[in-house]
Amino acid sequence: MPPTLGELAELTGGRVVGERARRIGAIRTLDAAGPGDLSFLTGAKYLEAARASRAGAILVGRETDGLAADQLVVEKPALALARLLALFHPAAAPAPGTHPTAILGAGARVDPGACLGPYVVVGARSTVAAGAVLHPHVVVGEDCRIGEQVVLHPHVVLYAGTALGAGTVVHAGSVLGADGFGYATDGGVHHKIPQVGRVEVGAEVEIGALAAIDRALLGSTRVGDGTKIDNLVQVGHNVEIGRASILCGQSGIAGSARLGDGVVLAGQAGVGGHLELGDGVQVASKSAVYETVAARSAVAGIPAIAIGAWRRQQALLKRLAGLFRRVAALERAAGVGGNGRSEEDPD
Repeated sequence: MPPTLGELAELTGGRVVGERARRIGAIRTLDAAGPGDLSFLTGAKYLEAARASRAGAILVGRETDGLAADQLVVEKPALALARLLALFHPAAAPAPGTHPTAILGAGARVDPGACLGPYVVVGARSTVAAGAVLHPHVVVGEDCRIGEQVVLHPHVVLYAGTALGAGTVVHAGSVLGADGFGYATDGGVHHKIPQVGRVEVGAEVEIGALAAIDRALLGSTRVGDGTKIDNLVQVGHNVEIGRASILCGQSGIAGSARLGDGVVLAGQAGVGGHLELGDGVQVASKSAVYETVAARSAVAGIPAIAIGAWRRQQALLKRLAGLFRRVAALERAAGVGGNGRSEEDPD
């Protein structure tokens, strides 16, 4: 039987404004929800949509006037929504066992509680702990360590020596442990520098699809516990990323950079090699960091500067064309500067 709104309130530590006994069959968006559904209000710009919604109940961060629906009021709506979605859409738990087509190298150890899907390859001396799930066509190289409850989605590749902590999830097509990008150029010829290190990923890390984390030249490329990495992210060799950091899509980190705990790189942000970003640093989207950034700073732009200074620069740029025309008009009035126009006139 579907849970009641009151039961959902107990699960999320919230309270109900309206009918606690209302049964909730699903969670749907504001425009798709019906009387038996719970929807959610995540920002003021969706208020009118919430008022027009047919949802039986709406998850809100504070009691909201003008809603026809019952309200589930919680202190942290995003966290509550995560818990509720997990309740209504529990993750499938594949049965333990090794598919007949899976290949295990000499000395590989797979816990009986792990699940290896079709055509999985586990290299020599690698270990796979209890509860781990390796989906079809995953390739694990030699001497890798895969912790408990790790999930590797199809076509993930772990090169030799890669280690993953408990509860880590790696999405389809990502590659961990490929060679770092290192060459010595002599006489116009690029000579490869062997990359003989490894990759170490902590516990409860999530790595999106088609991400790449390169092995170290020497030592380890490291990703700290709880860090979340989006799709199409590049992490160069010998990079160290602290705990609970967030790397958004298409961001990139050049070799030997160090990121502290809780660092956020927005989409398409880049960090130069051998730099350090302190704890809590935030880098705006499409920014390029060329200098070390102190802890708890926010930066933006190319090159990245303090975000307050960058915002002032953007405001001035918007006024530049008008200022140019005003200066040209003053020059004409003063009889200097020719006709006041040039090929650089922004029109």
